[in-house]
Amino acid sequence: MSHASSPSFGIATAPQQVSYQDVLRVWREADAIGEIEHAWLFDHLMPIGGDPDGPIFEGWTLLSALAAQTGRLRLGLLVTSNRFRPPAVLAKIATTVDIVSGGRLVLGIGAGSRPSIPWARREYEAHGLPYHDFRRSVEDLADALTVIRRLWTETEPFDFHGANLDLTGAFGNPKPVQRPHPPILVAGRSAAVLRVAAEHADVWNIPGGDIADAAERSALLDRYCAEAGRDPAAVTRSIHLGVSYDQPDRTREAIGAALDAGFRHVTLGLPAPYPAGVARWVADEIIAKSR
Repeated sequence: MSHASSPSFGIATAPQQVSYQDVLRVWREADAIGEIEHAWLFDHLMPIGGDPDGPIFEGWTLLSALAAQTGRLRLGLLVTSNRFRPPAVLAKIATTVDIVSGGRLVLGIGAGSRPSIPWARREYEAHGLPYHDFRRSVEDLADALTVIRRLWTETEPFDFHGANLDLTGAFGNPKPVQRPHPPILVAGRSAAVLRVAAEHADVWNIPGGDIADAAERSALLDRYCAEAGRDPAAVTRSIHLGVSYDQPDRTREAIGAALDAGFRHVTLGLPAPYPAGVARWVADEIIAKSR
């Protein structure tokens, strides 16, 4: 892919172990700072860090509230678990958020956490949600993205019969503000998810930490895009990097390595509690010094 485009930077605020006012404060501040172009929540129903019984907010509901109280930031979940909501319901939820935001939604989605991760599995059991194996979760992700795109774009009701999903008379009205539809971000590193991304994604995201591995995964995505008949440059490469308030130079170094590896969409995870003025600090100390 081309590395010539300027990178975009955003923030991520995991809505766990924080209050609504905490998150709202940071997003409102970021909305007024042009260097921060996008903002993200995550999609868990129980905490995956800190007190396991601590507070956590449902991602899409909170995203809609934040969409109504911001005016510029592109926004989404990094990323929606496709296991939590039926895809036709998710399409309706996402359409609603795109309309509330005036056309600023990015649909971030993934197959869901692997069964081997205990802290992830417990939230499914606690909420009565099925926890299918990884192979099925990837099949379901591919079907979900097909259905969501059709609900966003087709002008007549349709039936759909997929690997594990059957819809009769499916139809979406209203449509999203964005045409032909909101951008789709697919996250994951497995070969199976990368094949789904090659077919469906406008943006592909991977957690940072091991830049060499991320670069290898990006190269594999290039190959899968070519096999699917897509230009690899059509899929923007995105990476999530944690922010260190005490050692910002480490964060800047990680950003530099990611940019060198071809990642042009950088999401900076902000640890809670959020310091006063954290969005301005990120813009001045991290983003401005990483360009």
